[in-house]
Amino acid sequence: MTLPVSAPSILDAHGVDPERARVLLSDALHTADDGELFIEHSESESFVFDDGRLKSASYDSTEGFGLRVVAEESAGYAHAAEISEAAIARAGSAAKLARRGYEGIAAEAPRQTNARIYGDDDPVANPVFSDKVALLQEIDAWARARDPRVVQVSVALAGERRIIEILRADGLLLRDVRPLVRLSVSITVEKDGRRESGNHGAGGRAGFDAWISADKWQASVDEALRMALVNLEAVACPAGEMDVVLGPGWNGVLLHEAVGHGLEGDFNRKGSSAFSGRIGQRVAAPGVTVFDDGAILGRRGSLTIDDEGTPTSRTVLIEDGILKGYMHDRMSARLMGMEATGNGRRQSYAHTPLPRMTNTGMMGGEHKFAEMIQSTRIGVYCASFSGGQVDITNGKFVFQCTEAYKIEDGKITAPVKGATLIGDGPSALTRVTMIGDDFAFDDGVGVCGKSGQGVPVGVGQPSLKITGLTVGGAGG
Repeated sequence: MTLPVSAPSILDAHGVDPERARVLLSDALHTADDGELFIEHSESESFVFDDGRLKSASYDSTEGFGLRVVAEESAGYAHAAEISEAAIARAGSAAKLARRGYEGIAAEAPRQTNARIYGDDDPVANPVFSDKVALLQEIDAWARARDPRVVQVSVALAGERRIIEILRADGLLLRDVRPLVRLSVSITVEKDGRRESGNHGAGGRAGFDAWISADKWQASVDEALRMALVNLEAVACPAGEMDVVLGPGWNGVLLHEAVGHGLEGDFNRKGSSAFSGRIGQRVAAPGVTVFDDGAILGRRGSLTIDDEGTPTSRTVLIEDGILKGYMHDRMSARLMGMEATGNGRRQSYAHTPLPRMTNTGMMGGEHKFAEMIQSTRIGVYCASFSGGQVDITNGKFVFQCTEAYKIEDGKITAPVKGATLIGDGPSALTRVTMIGDDFAFDDGVGVCGKSGQGVPVGVGQPSLKITGLTVGGAGG
């Protein structure tokens, strides 16, 4: 076992002998290629302070297990909210149907690690409920006092502490305690009957103390207010094909959606990605290096171990424009003859693991942001994105800009609204002509969806100049 001596097993807490659970799991996995018993106990709390009052407050406590049996490309999965020997036995009987008639060889267990990517803070217990409500009231009052044009403030606070354990048939028992917090501020301003909004959020894998100090939340308020006031003066965005400059940090969400998903192992194993079978080929402009790294201290997408027990690591996906590899869970790695990269993730015990991103980004280059603007005659500077839509099979995307500006004769001029970027990820990577020296991660707000599962992620990039993107707008 790799459980800390001071930490009793979730199984023990429910009167289940871990050795007896191992015997039941071993029986289910007999002749299978892989599998595990995934056990979870999580507590979460969320608050929304809106329209000058506490609009909602919720607390949730969840626990259960999932038992998976993997036989070649098939996986049997059974889960239950009841943690008991009888429930585990029933789950094993159901999941092992996936290996009926199959004779496999058990995969090697994941390597172990002593590294810790975060502490075991408890954001639900500290601060107490009343202090969190008082904090939201203080943020609301402070934000409203910042500018007479502020007409609406919404503040959200969320925290969770998730304990997961992974039991394997060989008796290996892994444990991870995962804190996660997020503070979000949205502000609406009004002038001459026109209303516009701005928002900002921040968080990561730590206790609330790291994110609710006055300097942190005041900075979030000021950034949300600044964005709202910029949008209040925005004019209609021109449309057409033009050069685009992207700001650093959160704009890495375009890379995440339009390129990152296409580099996940399952899509490439099935041949459904635009990057399938292209390892060793040029897929991006020289200088473009894309990575996924789940082992960065405290970041939102980081994990000490993934949801199969594999330690997370830094995986270089594209290096200097050449495709180097994919992100793998244990199944995709085994079927493709590659190493698991620590990207097996699941939303909860009720879900099977899939190859998923952690913290994904593009490395910085040598260009200055000012150079990118000065070298652009007509274009758009996109400072920040909201959501978008992407087709994984070809990488085609449509993204909306939440803060954008015209670039005219090498200068940033009027803010614009209604700007959308239209293109495809693989093509956009080849059109990168300038890579900034200002790499940054986002502030810790990302959630990634795939196959109905949502998991926290991080994104990052430097400023980029991309030539010949289609910009959709509201005017000419």
